[in-house]
Amino acid sequence: MSENNIKPAIEALLFSSEKPLALEQLRQALDNLEAGEVHRVMEELRAEYVGNGRGLRIVEVAGGFQMVSSPDFAGFLKKLHKDRRPEKLSKQALETLAIIAYKQPVSKFEIESLRSVNIDGVIKSLLDKDVIRIAGRKKAPGRPFVFGTTKKFLEHFGLKSLDELPKMEDFVKKEQANEPQDAAQQS
Repeated sequence: MSENNIKPAIEALLFSSEKPLALEQLRQALDNLEAGEVHRVMEELRAEYVGNGRGLRIVEVAGGFQMVSSPDFAGFLKKLHKDRRPEKLSKQALETLAIIAYKQPVSKFEIESLRSVNIDGVIKSLLDKDVIRIAGRKKAPGRPFVFGTTKKFLEHFGLKSLDELPKMEDFVKKEQANEPQDAAQQS
């Protein structure tokens, strides 16, 4: 493959894919071009899109690369797609999903112990939306299923990996910072 064809080929691959493409997928589609070369060209493309103020960006998400619209033009996209209703997660689903994301692999019993409610419907909904998966079975009596997040979870929240989740300590610090205000308001 000639040097002149690599950038347009990568653009075409990213544009045509609905999901992030892993470096290995790109390599295979580009006649097994070296990973370092694919990554170098990818970084050049990313810089060009940003530097030229283009309406598209190439982002690294869920272990791959994806072409997305620039956040600078979100207002225009909202106007165009105003009738489209994004699928939202309920408060219960978000709470359950957060527990799974931070404690995975985690069993239904462990989640219910933390939430103090039955989560059968919520688990089914999250499985149907493909943001969680059955990650195996716990080595405990009854061998219950344990749950973990999926690549779609990472895509939905724009994360490269679970390492990008905010740290639990950050939530504790924020909660502690809000406590004096709450106490003062109650007086």
